[in-house]
Amino acid sequence: MSYFSDLGLAEPILRALDKKGYADPTPIQRQAIPALLEGRDLLGIAQTGTGKTAAFSLPSLHRLAQNPTGRYKRACRMLVLSPTRELAAQIADNMRGYARFLDLSVQCVFGGVPISKQIKNLVHGCDVMVATPGRLIDLVEQKALKLDHVEIFVLDEADQMMDLGFIKPLTRIANMLPKERQSLFFSATMPSEIAQLGQKFITNPVKVEVAPQSTTAERVDQFVTLIDQKEKQALLTLTLQKGLGSGEIESCLVFTRTKHGADKVVRHLVAAGIEAAAIHGNKTQAQRTRALDGFRAGRIPVLVATDIAARGIDVPGVSAVFNFELPNVPEQYVHRIGRTARAGRSGLAISFCAPDEKAYLRDIRRLTGVDPDPFPLPRDFVEMAARLPKPARKGTGAEHAEDAREGGTNRRQRGRNTKPRRNPDVKVEPAGRPRSERPAKGQGAGQGQRRRHRPGGKRNGRPPRNAVQNG
Repeated sequence: MSYFSDLGLAEPILRALDKKGYADPTPIQRQAIPALLEGRDLLGIAQTGTGKTAAFSLPSLHRLAQNPTGRYKRACRMLVLSPTRELAAQIADNMRGYARFLDLSVQCVFGGVPISKQIKNLVHGCDVMVATPGRLIDLVEQKALKLDHVEIFVLDEADQMMDLGFIKPLTRIANMLPKERQSLFFSATMPSEIAQLGQKFITNPVKVEVAPQSTTAERVDQFVTLIDQKEKQALLTLTLQKGLGSGEIESCLVFTRTKHGADKVVRHLVAAGIEAAAIHGNKTQAQRTRALDGFRAGRIPVLVATDIAARGIDVPGVSAVFNFELPNVPEQYVHRIGRTARAGRSGLAISFCAPDEKAYLRDIRRLTGVDPDPFPLPRDFVEMAARLPKPARKGTGAEHAEDAREGGTNRRQRGRNTKPRRNPDVKVEPAGRPRSERPAKGQGAGQGQRRRHRPGGKRNGRPPRNAVQNG
């Protein structure tokens, strides 16, 4: 008998857990599942990678299976809100795995893809819906979804919801939900603003906290190096060449603060022969999915991301995290390095700190209580950096070809505006008569020549502007 069977979970759920090899619960699962089986609201504070998805999925699926009410048209019985597309898709995939032997349907909706197919899939309703707030409100406004039948509501990663500016959509969604429901509220950090938001969703909750707030993963070795901004790229490239070549690094995440910075890092890594891809808000959903699938499958060992991916990637094999640029919000540092040291493994976190980022480093030290060890520069760093190949200049044909392979959004790649560029060696005659047949300058009444006046000094029957009026 395992812990999960002792809880009295439905037999199809136990079978699914056995297929996944689940036997021992994580701390948050051990504390949360019994309270949720009793129907209590829950406030959970836990780091990323602690098993939160199973903590709320298993008792919720058990409750839905034990009370088969059928599906309501254009409605759902359980609603899970997630801040990012990647995290929503990940939650939905996990829940489908837990419900594989149950007659329960799981739908996942988010932006960046056509809404028409999502509307069609909701015509007959579903049991579980995982959604991002923006697309959820779009579906409600188009009368494709109603929230009157929600029995279980889950708000995951509430603090990142606040960071992404979802406070107004969340308040609006809270007013649409039935008063009688079970609500679960999860967050990795719990500042006062998040606590106030939680009061709108949960009532008299059981509080579960499995780790001190804002602590970093225990099995992550943390390092920092003080370096000029312009030298960061060379240090990253040289470190990855050595780590990937020796097997010390199997796969890694590199975090930047900006989308442009992520693309620039990828160009330099690819020029140095390192397979890398970027994932951020300017990429299409197809590009983001392709990059993430390649990273999970091991085809792409380096994924460069903005903080949009800090909590949306669950890949047990991530052996290292590089903070190419330190986050200006110290809590994001916790979430970034939480992408490694998962599933009981150890991890490595290396941060590059430029002189103008020292204030961010002080905030991170103050928040986490951890002082990262110094990360030394390689020997002969300057000489090795000078020998690194330069990437293709932005805007060149090579880059357009790379964008086309990745399904870029350039107008020319989408088949529009495909008129060939003019060859400067070929003279093109303007429209109209050939130049040889046009009258010479001063001859004829060509366009732009002075208009002839009528006799008597009048122009078009009117006196000249400067004429003196008599009488």
